[in-house]
Amino acid sequence: MATPLSHPQRRPPLLRQAIKIRRRRVRDLQDPLAQTAQELEPPSHHLSPEERALLYEEALYSVLHRLGQPEPGHVRDASELLRYLQEAFHMEPEEHQQMLQQVQKLEKPIFCLKATVKQAKGILGKDVSALSFPSSPGFSDPYCLLGIEQGVGVQGGSPGSRHRQKAVVRYTIPEEQTHRTQVITQTLNPVWEETFILEFEDISNSSFHLDMWDMDTVESVRQKLGELTDLHGLRRIFKEARKDKGQDDFLGNVVVRLQDLRCREDQWYPLEPCTETYPDRGQCHLQFQLIHKRRAPAASRSQPSYTVHLHLLQQLVSHEVTRHQAGSTSWDGSLSPQAATILFLHATQKDLSDFHQSLAQWLAYSRLYQSLEFPSSCLLHPITSIEYQWIQGRLKGEQLDELTASFGKLLAYGLSLLRQFRSVFPLSVPDSPARLQSLLRVLVQMCKMKAFGELCPDSPPLPRLVTETLRTGTVQWFHLKQQHHQPMVQGMLEAGRALLSLVQDIIGDLHQCQHTWNKIFQNTLKIDLFSMAFLELQWLVAKRVQDHTAAVAGSPVSPEMGESLFQLYVSLKQLCQLDPGPAERDGVLALDGFHRWFQPAVPSWLQKTYSVALARVQRAVQMDELVPLNELTKHSTSAVDLSTCFAQISHTARQLDWPDPEEAFMITVKFVEDTCRLALVYCSLIKARARELSAGQKDQGQAANMLCVVVNDMEQLRLVIGKLPTQLAWEALEQRVGAVLEQGQLQHTLHAQLQGTLAGLGHEIRTGVRTLAKQLEVGIAKHIQKLVGLKESVLPEDAILPLMRFLEVKLCYLNTNLVQENFSSLLTLLWTYTLTVLMEGAASQRSCPLASSRLKTALQNLEICFYAEGCGLPPAALHTDTFQLCLGPRLCRGTWSCRPLPAGSSSRSTSATASSSRWKRPPRSWGLSQSRLPTAPLSRSCVWNCSAPPACCPWTPMPGCSRSLQAIRVHPKYERHHPVWRA
Repeated sequence: MATPLSHPQRRPPLLRQAIKIRRRRVRDLQDPLAQTAQELEPPSHHLSPEERALLYEEALYSVLHRLGQPEPGHVRDASELLRYLQEAFHMEPEEHQQMLQQVQKLEKPIFCLKATVKQAKGILGKDVSALSFPSSPGFSDPYCLLGIEQGVGVQGGSPGSRHRQKAVVRYTIPEEQTHRTQVITQTLNPVWEETFILEFEDISNSSFHLDMWDMDTVESVRQKLGELTDLHGLRRIFKEARKDKGQDDFLGNVVVRLQDLRCREDQWYPLEPCTETYPDRGQCHLQFQLIHKRRAPAASRSQPSYTVHLHLLQQLVSHEVTRHQAGSTSWDGSLSPQAATILFLHATQKDLSDFHQSLAQWLAYSRLYQSLEFPSSCLLHPITSIEYQWIQGRLKGEQLDELTASFGKLLAYGLSLLRQFRSVFPLSVPDSPARLQSLLRVLVQMCKMKAFGELCPDSPPLPRLVTETLRTGTVQWFHLKQQHHQPMVQGMLEAGRALLSLVQDIIGDLHQCQHTWNKIFQNTLKIDLFSMAFLELQWLVAKRVQDHTAAVAGSPVSPEMGESLFQLYVSLKQLCQLDPGPAERDGVLALDGFHRWFQPAVPSWLQKTYSVALARVQRAVQMDELVPLNELTKHSTSAVDLSTCFAQISHTARQLDWPDPEEAFMITVKFVEDTCRLALVYCSLIKARARELSAGQKDQGQAANMLCVVVNDMEQLRLVIGKLPTQLAWEALEQRVGAVLEQGQLQHTLHAQLQGTLAGLGHEIRTGVRTLAKQLEVGIAKHIQKLVGLKESVLPEDAILPLMRFLEVKLCYLNTNLVQENFSSLLTLLWTYTLTVLMEGAASQRSCPLASSRLKTALQNLEICFYAEGCGLPPAALHTDTFQLCLGPRLCRGTWSCRPLPAGSSSRSTSATASSSRWKRPPRSWGLSQSRLPTAPLSRSCVWNCSAPPACCPWTPMPGCSRSLQAIRVHPKYERHHPVWRA
């Protein structure tokens, strides 16, 4: 058996069941997806057993008495067609054999050939004038004689074979079996459009014959001589004179073997000559159809042919659809070769016109579409065919009533599908938009038909019907969703959650309407589905939300209820953002000013936001081990969690986005206040956590490391707090509240609060840095005291080596564990303290030149160390008043002045550049590559800008050297040992 479809699109069983469910008639508000396939009404196309038996007999009779060659794509084997009928009618083998034997015993029909002589072209001109005037085309008066010659086969076996013979119809076919067309005068391209029914007994030895003749009219000699122009015309006159008076001229013939014909033929046949005098005699256009008369089945004798064909079409199409559904595929509207062959044979044998076939197809498909699953596009072809051939007078009263009823039923059913289009055409099925668009096209084309306008003149315009249907369907869908979300337990909290789920479903539905469905309805019917659905749904939602918030307002708002109300508020804001605009609606929306319904719950929302954030901060600090996240990120996990927590607060503020300007300002003040409070709470918690972790630890380095992390966490917190104006959109808020607040009130409130918090964080950071600095100050003072008290035999470079190594280790460690800002603050504190210690040491050792020299060397190297080639403290921070005092009268034993280098001076000698490149270390690193440090005066180098160094100063500037700290050089002996760190 041939396969009716190739590569069908398979659907899952549950999806097929859901699609079947949508085909039932809509009678109430029940959700169609909640039904089962067994609850469907019995399809109206089902036949009674008696009707089915009569129809089966009719179909068998058509197959057994088949005529002609099969059409391309049709089934040739009769046994295959019989097996298909048995399957389509659900016949048992015994019942099928019994029916087949009964049909074989029935009387055969009368076989007929329905021949239509349509026209001819290019025939010969037989009039005398055509020969008298060679330049003129000449004309004939053609007519045709046609009939069937039985009992004599035609030579040759190919379809359309012909042989030359003259006057076959006139002389060999009995006169009562001969048919004649009208005479078309004075033409070479006659048009007849005449149809004849020719009976025959045996198709195997019957042939169709058509002879074309030129009607000869009797003219006087005077008339013919008057038309004479040359000798050729004169010879024609003599030839005509030898003919019998009134004898017609033969123009050609057509001979066709009936067994070579298909059930329907429509083509041009060449007119064959009897001699070679004029071989090209033109062509004749003929149509053939092999039909039956006096069919024996009871259905053919008791019912109109149109009705029987309609029932047969319904039965076979129903079988095609159910067979595809059983195979988990959808029917695409294409009949199988078996069904197409049987329907074609029956329509041809019953001589159904194309119009009646299209009408039967429309009635059958429109009925089946209301009970079976197949594409609505199958209805477009019969609609187009009926519209093209529509003549109301061609139908009987019963057929007109049937067609009118089919229009009304399909329109009502189509509107019922549109009423529940959300369930019938779910977007979870990929082809749902295409199926909905196809249905709308069918309804539009049907309502545009001339037949619909004549038979249903009182029907309202389709756009108005569809608009009302969609509005009603939207309301019904809302009630279905509300019933679906109805909580099992009746309570305010459960009711709020159910209402929230309902609003979220509505938002999702409106998004689908806006992005998918609205385009289809706009393009097909110019209907704005989205605006209509939004206006209907927002009114329904507003009524229920207002009732719910009014019921909640009478009792205290619990945290759970507050959370539910907040989510409902946010969902309503999302719903209002879908407003199509004032142009698409009249008046205000029912949801305008809905925020007032939630006003009593705002304090609980703010308190809940703070409580959740505080708990998250406490949990983050409790879990923090105070170790850096990685080498590049020097704060700990709690700082990351705190940043996320503040981001969540900002997100909550944006979600709230209170419409009232004055109240929005107060809410923002509350958010800022809570955020600043959390920042200070975090500082207290993180310091307590550091004390908790460092308690009992013997390793002081680990405690210092934790202190570094704490300082970095506070610095990270300060950066996050500084972003509050951007995260809370203060500029937009200032524009909104400008008309309701006094000038400068926002600055005095929000900015002052923020600056106070930042100042508090700065104080905490400075306290932490100062604590770290104090740990190093003890070591610095100790090493400077040792430097002064060493024996005179110790060289200056050896005397300062312990101090520089101490700074190398400590500063390298702190540089690794502190962020840049805090490390710079630490350097400033250490530099100030170091200068103070040097000043005190110089004052106490004023009478000892050796001690002063050692302190001078230490100051010089410390300056280079803290400057670090521009990556440490800047010259302005190094050259403080204390530094100038140390360098002038105390350590130099002179009074020459030093002033900072002017900005922009960058010249340096080539040797200084080369030396500096050898000192460089990786960024922000402290360290000594060797165990020796330069302690002698910086030979031939310029430590600071010297306009006129005094005679007591042992250092002189190098010729051509830059007078800035960037050009500092040490003695070549110690170039390799110079300590440098860089940021």
